[in-house]
Amino acid sequence: MKAIQLFRDYEFLVDKAEEAFQKVSREHGSCIQCERGCTDCCHAVFGLFHIEAAYIQYQFSALSPSIRAAALKRCEETEKNLEAMSRRLRANRGAPKKHVLALARERVRCPLLDDMGDCILYAYRPITCRVYGIPTSVQGKARVCGKAKFKLDKKYPVFDLDGTYGQLYRLSKELLGDSGCEDLERASLLLSLSKTLTTPLENLMKGELGTPDKDPPDGKPNSSQ
Repeated sequence: MKAIQLFRDYEFLVDKAEEAFQKVSREHGSCIQCERGCTDCCHAVFGLFHIEAAYIQYQFSALSPSIRAAALKRCEETEKNLEAMSRRLRANRGAPKKHVLALARERVRCPLLDDMGDCILYAYRPITCRVYGIPTSVQGKARVCGKAKFKLDKKYPVFDLDGTYGQLYRLSKELLGDSGCEDLERASLLLSLSKTLTTPLENLMKGELGTPDKDPPDGKPNSSQ
């Protein structure tokens, strides 16, 4: 099954993200504020490429029925919040900068975050989550978690999210093509975690689900949580 090989290719990208985080942690650990109990990145709005969505659904299906059921119930609330967010953001569609700033302020709980404040799929969490606490580069601009203590007048290692997004797009296109999807441009569409968890794996691999947002602001996957 080619999907398994594509999942391994995706895991290679995951390993690179982990290596980048560990490198910054070793060299500038005092600047990183990530710790258990901090859920800032668990309320940020972002989206997933198809390869990552399929991988997460594949791992999610291995969880116990009770844990999955609780997460799927949270998906309902997440979707309601995302719809409300979309209505608020429509007013800024004609002003890209305002739209990006407004989106950055939005807080929507990830359905993978349980009531104890833990990620039920932490070992398989998205790449965006893995590098949230270190400096990243998106469209040539450095970004970092607002809680981090990196200083503007110093240089730090920066993780290239643009390059990673390019690889995720490539893998997504291969996944869709291998699954018989005729519209390979769907590989550029980004999926919410709530839609990911509520869509069967086979459908995700074929690109068969609702139409997510396109054209992520600042190059970030964002359509939903």
